[in-house]
Amino acid sequence: MSDWLDKVSWTADGLVPVIAQEFGTNEVLMFAWMNRDALKLTVDTGEAVYWSRSRNKLWHKGEESGHVQKVHEIRLDCDEDVVLLTVEQVGGIACHTGRHDCFFQKLENEAWVIDQPVIKDPKEIYHE
Repeated sequence: MSDWLDKVSWTADGLVPVIAQEFGTNEVLMFAWMNRDALKLTVDTGEAVYWSRSRNKLWHKGEESGHVQKVHEIRLDCDEDVVLLTVEQVGGIACHTGRHDCFFQKLENEAWVIDQPVIKDPKEIYHE
């Protein structure tokens, strides 16, 4: 039964924005998109699967890096158009830049300042 998928208010492109939040700390790790298949796979596997708009394909988070996101909870917002995942971030790295999360730039005095260190060089994570 996929009635629960029909409750989601998908965009015209068949996507829904997704926020990944760290289980335990509630820190926002990243923002991504899902289509119906990605959300269904996330539920079925217990690990986050997203839709990569740049690659135009499903993307199992951690498929290359090993930094998978184990899903603890899935929530839908009041307008039914944003999904919130509470995840355990395996390896402690959510961002492809090798940082803990994707929100490592902070606006200070009208300038973007990087305030998080690189935990692991992306060249060591991704073998392209």
